[in-house]
Amino acid sequence: MGIFDRLSTMLRSNINDLISRAENPEKMLNQLIIDMKSNLAKAKQEVASAIADEKKLQADAETMRKQAEDWERRAMLAVQEGRDDLAKQALLRYNEHLQGAQQLHETWVKHKAETESLKGSLRQLNDKIEEAKRKKNILVARARRAEAQHRIQETMSGMSDKSAFESFERMTEKIEDAERKAIASAELQEEFSGDQLMKQFEALEYHGSSDQQLLELKAKMGLLGAGGAKETRQIGKGGEDVHEAEVLEIEKDDHTQS
Repeated sequence: MGIFDRLSTMLRSNINDLISRAENPEKMLNQLIIDMKSNLAKAKQEVASAIADEKKLQADAETMRKQAEDWERRAMLAVQEGRDDLAKQALLRYNEHLQGAQQLHETWVKHKAETESLKGSLRQLNDKIEEAKRKKNILVARARRAEAQHRIQETMSGMSDKSAFESFERMTEKIEDAERKAIASAELQEEFSGDQLMKQFEALEYHGSSDQQLLELKAKMGLLGAGGAKETRQIGKGGEDVHEAEVLEIEKDDHTQS
């Protein structure tokens, strides 16, 4: 199992565990980001170790190649000195180191390709984590909205017609009934309090006052004579009753005198 296969398995395990016991989506998402960053740090360490191994293979292959070159020069020196026996032994060492250098180089080439693949996977993992960090705030907002909608629905379902709304209507009717009773009580208090006889005479006096105002208005409009207007001013004063016939008689006398 590769590095990122192990990390993927670990992430899925952590995510499934968090989701199964998630009570606070925001807290869960924050924890997921923290776990992702932690696993990214581990992945970086693994990739860094792979890169170090790749560089060591490259250095070992280069060292082996230089050793092969050194044995080749020794073989040439032995030939120059007429020591073919030493030259043969040097060539054996040359071939041995050259073959080792080639094997190390091939191993290094393969390891380098794997390292580049790991670096690419690491960049993808980092990009996904950055994307998850950007999406986290949106997901948190959506989770809060969903929670608010859920609470509203629970509140609405709990407020049935037979509970709060009915109580509100009953209270409204109770207040209106109390208002009607207060108005009725005030009317009764006004009707059955004080001197009733005096109230009746006050009503009559008010009616006489209205007659007086009517006659004064007619006098002002020139419909009554001057004397008649003077007499009408005395209506309702001193307790005397003046009837309409008397007013007309006064008007008649005024016309005769003129």
